[in-house]
Amino acid sequence: MDLTTKYLGLSLPHPLVVGASPLSNDLDMAKRLEDAGAAAIVMQSLFEEQITREQSGTIHDMEEHADSFAEALSYFPHQDDFKLGPENYLEQLARLKSSLHIPIIASLNGTTASGWLEYAKLMQDAGADALELNVYYLPTSPLETGDTVERRTLESVRIVKESVKIPVAVKLSPYFSSLPHFTKVLQGAGADALVLFNRFLQPDIDIENLEASPKADFTNSKALRLRLRWLAILFGNLEVPMAASGGVHTVEDVLKAVMAGASATQMVSSLFLNGPGHITKLRTGLEEWLTDHEYESLAQAKGSMSLQKSPNPASFERAHYMRVLTGWKV
Repeated sequence: MDLTTKYLGLSLPHPLVVGASPLSNDLDMAKRLEDAGAAAIVMQSLFEEQITREQSGTIHDMEEHADSFAEALSYFPHQDDFKLGPENYLEQLARLKSSLHIPIIASLNGTTASGWLEYAKLMQDAGADALELNVYYLPTSPLETGDTVERRTLESVRIVKESVKIPVAVKLSPYFSSLPHFTKVLQGAGADALVLFNRFLQPDIDIENLEASPKADFTNSKALRLRLRWLAILFGNLEVPMAASGGVHTVEDVLKAVMAGASATQMVSSLFLNGPGHITKLRTGLEEWLTDHEYESLAQAKGSMSLQKSPNPASFERAHYMRVLTGWKV
């Protein structure tokens, strides 16, 4: 069975990619992931805050909020809390490239279009096959417009594309006012791929200590539904490939993402829960399902359930929403 796919200009043997996570910080674990059949590995993000602190010798982002209230300095983790600092990150990238044979995708995570983006060139020079740019920004000011947020992201993409020759994927949130339009603009700005979606932190509240409690829970397959909806809507309207990130756990999840229009599927939670061998299990299951259902290749299934090709396109739009809500029975 032909499971090959193309993503970020890379020819991959199948769509099962290890998403950005601490799994890449350990060389032995990375080798186990490769041995299990991972098509590529996305490194854990290098954060803007790490880079700006090292470049300036000050904690810029802490100072920015210093007047908020006394606990402002607790907003950001200490530099020592990061597994890999900027220089160590580049060294780990070089180690992964020299030890593994699969593509290694570096990752930058930040909010502003400024000097920290220069690290994209350093990542390229260290051997990265591609770069994932995660513009993780949650606007909280009522004075900040949606256009301002979009322009910040676009400027970051342009700066990175001007500094590197390797392909660049943009990892997006689902919270843009017109995602189809914005993805077209990103494509015009040079994005070589899109990743749907990053996962914003959703803090809980400790009612006894009156504190916000940051929590990052593992996803489950239900998280994939949001990705499926937008993959299906965007497929066919973009020239760049898309990856599904979040909620990919089973063979069925992989198939759904591909049928909606994904060229690759990124996994993190499922690997933490099941270990590297889960990749082997998914690849075998993917081959078996496609063979049993008389597909000749994975490419034949790609986009077959997108908005353009779905036998029930209303499922992705308002009509189905109304039918579901009016169909509840007491």
